[in-house]
Amino acid sequence: MAPTTPPAPAFTIRDAEHQDLDVIVEYNRRLAEETEGKSLDPSILRSGVSRALADPDRLRYWVAIDPDGRVIGQTAITREWSDWRDGWLWWLQSVYVEAHYRGQGVFKALYHRIRVEAKASGDVIGIRLYVEHENQRAKEAYRGLGLEAAGYSVFEELWIGTPVDEADSQGAP
Repeated sequence: MAPTTPPAPAFTIRDAEHQDLDVIVEYNRRLAEETEGKSLDPSILRSGVSRALADPDRLRYWVAIDPDGRVIGQTAITREWSDWRDGWLWWLQSVYVEAHYRGQGVFKALYHRIRVEAKASGDVIGIRLYVEHENQRAKEAYRGLGLEAAGYSVFEELWIGTPVDEADSQGAP
């Protein structure tokens, strides 16, 4: 008996396009709410996604598409230059899969596509991502793909939505 060919996945992966703007905005809104309990400012979110779609060097999105042409998942990368390693690190972000499709290999396919492209580029030396501490399901999925905890914590100071304070305007530390 001849070996059988496994069925093709019920979705395809492609680079995001401007026509995907509305669904990416909605998925990012859901992502913030589901993983961190945050409500994002819709106008800032829409502007940020629109700028990313217009300039993939800023942030590059890939989407998973079902057989009907509907976006069912997304992932994006930003790039960080590593002087220590003389190469680019691609940071995954905006990882979201529609609830109905979770556990069906959508993120695995997105990750595989990104990983193949990264390795083929010749100057990308790895992939990183950050994950909310309590998001155990995501951590398990990432470990299942071979990603490991890097041993770093992320610290930040965000200025969006805050006025410039007097010390900043006077050049004080």
